[in-house]
Amino acid sequence: MACHGFNCGGNNYYLQNHHQIVAALGRGISSSSSMSILKPNIFTFRSELQPMAPDLSQTIGSSSSSRRKDLVFIVNPRGANGRTGKEWKKLVPYLRSRLSKEYNICESLTSGPCHAIDITREAIREGAEAVIAVGGDGTLHEVVNGFFWAGKPVASQVKELTNSTALGVIPLGTGSDFARTFGWKNDPREAIERVARGLRSRVDVGVISGESGEHHYFINVADIHLSAKAGFYASRYKRFGNLCYVIGALQAFMSHQNQDLRIKINEGDWETCPQVTALCIGNAKYFGGGMKITPNADPYSGGLEVVILQNFKWYDFLLKLHKLYNGSHLTVKNVSSRSALSIEVEDISGKGGVYIQSDGEHLGFLPKKICVLPAAIEMIC
Repeated sequence: MACHGFNCGGNNYYLQNHHQIVAALGRGISSSSSMSILKPNIFTFRSELQPMAPDLSQTIGSSSSSRRKDLVFIVNPRGANGRTGKEWKKLVPYLRSRLSKEYNICESLTSGPCHAIDITREAIREGAEAVIAVGGDGTLHEVVNGFFWAGKPVASQVKELTNSTALGVIPLGTGSDFARTFGWKNDPREAIERVARGLRSRVDVGVISGESGEHHYFINVADIHLSAKAGFYASRYKRFGNLCYVIGALQAFMSHQNQDLRIKINEGDWETCPQVTALCIGNAKYFGGGMKITPNADPYSGGLEVVILQNFKWYDFLLKLHKLYNGSHLTVKNVSSRSALSIEVEDISGKGGVYIQSDGEHLGFLPKKICVLPAAIEMIC
């Protein structure tokens, strides 16, 4: 079977899916690859087989490198209108000085949607110490989904591995809302220090399933209806930074109508929620560029927080926007909150078109079921 491989610090990584490679080649994609020197002892591997083939660097060093563990940094160079790539290049020398004595530093630049998912899965299978998302919540979202495959956690193929692969975060993107829950500053050097300390804790992950049975994972917030539609539009305006969320919300409001939804909490009875403006399911607290939408959510709790906004008009958001940002909106009329292990949501009208997103990524439309996976991933904290 043909394999497409790359090397990182003495470990050989291979993409095993021959049929995907053949399909890619059939579309006229070249299988050639090139290397360019990023820094002394750090090389960047770029493959044109996308999105299946990972891009990882290889560390050229002493013979002891094979005994060191791999840290795989997944970078979206186009994030934040290209700022992520520029900031990452500035960060590399400091990163090497802090980590290269203990670890093999493997860098991977994503080239398009879902690329980070494939890189993460390969890194876990090959026993990486950690996979670290460099960028915003979009990159983190893909890396988290890479920890799973076909509804199950991805397992390492390295028999002597003592620790599971950990998730790490270096916030550099437009939105870094997940980091806010932990009080982490948008400071990449501080994030590197967390990696150097190596402290770990297990965090919960949310999983979304629909009629197709396919699973999709999130680590921050999933949301339905207006906020999800606003996020869908906001993705078109990322070049404006956090202002994109305001633009997206204004555009979403132009065609918005509150909808009657049916929900089922923890496999209980169906309930009708009339005139829903937005329904948010939080594993963590923040979304939309700093809005504390699910203020009681805790990724260590083993549960999710469900916040429902009902019968809101456009002026309600203007008048109560400050409460949404500081997390005090739970005292507002027509806002309710409850904890849940699972929630199913349906559109009563049956017309479809009620948006859902997670971690800022559009996932289509209702109906959906959202559940929590307690302590699903080890995270560097």
